[in-house]
Amino acid sequence: MSIDIKGLTPMMQHYIDTKALHPDCILFYRLGDFYEMFFEDAITASRELEITLTGKSCGLKERAPMCGVPYHAVDAYLNRLVSKGYKVAIAEQVEDAKVAKGLVKREVVRIVTPGTNLDLMALDETKNNYLMAIVYVGGRFGISVVDVSTGEYLVTELPDNGKLLDEIHRFMPSEIICNETFSMSGLDLIELQERLGFQCIR
Repeated sequence: MSIDIKGLTPMMQHYIDTKALHPDCILFYRLGDFYEMFFEDAITASRELEITLTGKSCGLKERAPMCGVPYHAVDAYLNRLVSKGYKVAIAEQVEDAKVAKGLVKREVVRIVTPGTNLDLMALDETKNNYLMAIVYVGGRFGISVVDVSTGEYLVTELPDNGKLLDEIHRFMPSEIICNETFSMSGLDLIELQERLGFQCIR
């Protein structure tokens, strides 16, 4: 996000600082009874959620693109974004606005991804929601699989691509996290991701 921060209002400066800590997430930023999104996040969320894109005065020459969702209905919107493969960071007010001096303090209290979504309404109760981690070291694969909703956890080591593909097909994870050297394994995870529908984080 390349934004000239000179002249930003204190609230928007805090939003930008918070977003910088979570650049790969859409940031739901709590303002009163709404979670607001700004700039690129607002444009993305407005398109994906089919909600109105507006603008907010932010101290810059042009208004910041903005959209928002009501806090009482946040799970439905969050689940829609996560089901499309987005990571969402939730920034809550962590002090009482009535006693705060100046800007109310906000912090990211939760990050939701396809493999870590615990909302039962968003999950298929007929199957597990697996998060898989893959480490490629020295020509071998170490994998671990967890379903955060049940606590089931499995780990193993595999000698080659074929065995790894067998495990991916067996568990059909909703999300895979892999280390940087995985790209040297010869496995095209992007093609597999598109074919099987999981999300991949490196």
